[in-house]
Amino acid sequence: MTFRNATRRDLPAVLALLADEDQVLDPASIEVGAAHERAFAAIEADPRNEMLVLTDGTGGTPGMDGAPGADEVVLGCLQLTYIPGLGQNGQERAVVEAVRVRADRRGAGLGAELMRLAVERARERGCGLVQLTSSKRRTAAHRFYERLGFARSHEGFKLQLKP
Repeated sequence: MTFRNATRRDLPAVLALLADEDQVLDPASIEVGAAHERAFAAIEADPRNEMLVLTDGTGGTPGMDGAPGADEVVLGCLQLTYIPGLGQNGQERAVVEAVRVRADRRGAGLGAELMRLAVERARERGCGLVQLTSSKRRTAAHRFYERLGFARSHEGFKLQLKP
């Protein structure tokens, strides 16, 4: 398996993972819109953001541009954002979002490996804390995060803004 920064070629597979966590969607069936393209370009250009993928590593030799091989399958993804702050003794904190593992590959430790690698990246960067939020209805995900050592330390709030 390979853990790496996502490339533009991975975008349909990542969107497929985010679109439906209960079934495997064919990335070829996913419409990548202009808003997705802009968001991915912004993540890719921002040194405080990373879209990371875990792949099966079977894609063959990467292209000259470092892009994955055409046959490589994205098994999981997450976004890691680094936030500077005055708390935590001035250390950055890492925020983990959009954690997904393909429905047909769950239960084999891929999610734990994905999170372990993300925490390792945050630690190497000097972060003092890794945090995440999860929808209240994702109870299996909550048990998963708790098994990894994450504590329910805060109550989260969101305000949906309409365009």
